[in-house]
Amino acid sequence: MYGVVTRNADEVDWPEFDRGFYEVKDVTGRAAEPLSNAVNMVSCFGDNAAANENPDLVPVDGDGNLATRDRTYFDWAYICPTNEKYRAGLLEIIDDAVSANGDVRLDDVGFPRDEYCHCDRCTRLFGEWADEHGRDADDEDAWFEWRAEVITAFVADAADRIPGRVYLTLYPDPYPGHLYRRAGLDIEALAEYVDEFVVPLYDIDYGTTYWLETIARGFVSLLDPYDVDFSIELYAVDVDVDDLIHALEVADEYAKDVLFGYDASNAAATLRRMTADGKQGKTFRPEDATR
Repeated sequence: MYGVVTRNADEVDWPEFDRGFYEVKDVTGRAAEPLSNAVNMVSCFGDNAAANENPDLVPVDGDGNLATRDRTYFDWAYICPTNEKYRAGLLEIIDDAVSANGDVRLDDVGFPRDEYCHCDRCTRLFGEWADEHGRDADDEDAWFEWRAEVITAFVADAADRIPGRVYLTLYPDPYPGHLYRRAGLDIEALAEYVDEFVVPLYDIDYGTTYWLETIARGFVSLLDPYDVDFSIELYAVDVDVDDLIHALEVADEYAKDVLFGYDASNAAATLRRMTADGKQGKTFRPEDATR
């Protein structure tokens, strides 16, 4: 199946797509009314507007550096996953989404990177967790374990409110242990609550695709032990149709579904071209002509 990821409500119904994903909250903080005819997407802990309005919401590393988009590696600002008030607001958004459509995709779930978060709240909560579990608060492994429990608990709370299919976006790094240490994503624990993981594999031209195959194959290996589906999201904005078809063909070999991000027109043209190229022409001979 092929789907589109969009901020434009009318595009989810285009006939070229089997499924539409609609952003009801994106990383800018922009909000939109959920749709009944789409999988509504919620950017959970990516939120530029909230971070700008209240910097106390933003995670900090051990040196006090904020996880904002003006820092290396960050394309948007993050919100600390232990902030209960913000989490409660996210769950309200999810409630609104499921009132329109029972399927929901959770985007931007997790801590920003390995070194976050060391805010006063996280430090206190981890200390309490370490005492409760008889763990050394100076043990790095314990800290990563606590972070993973924080994220899993949030996903469990969200999934409990989602009556339909639960989608969760993963950062495109299938190397063993990387998602766990980077974002607090424990795949084994999350698989209990998630029906389908979606991995964005974005490029601006897909001039080569060996890397796409390598990452896709890595995720197949990572997710194989669990009863969960895996889809790939491709970037469609201003990508040459022939190159996008090539990327689609590679992704299709490994993923259950392939989605196209943020340019429905180009994605639709790609699918039409692929369908046309796949049809074999018919040869008409003179004797077949009717008089």
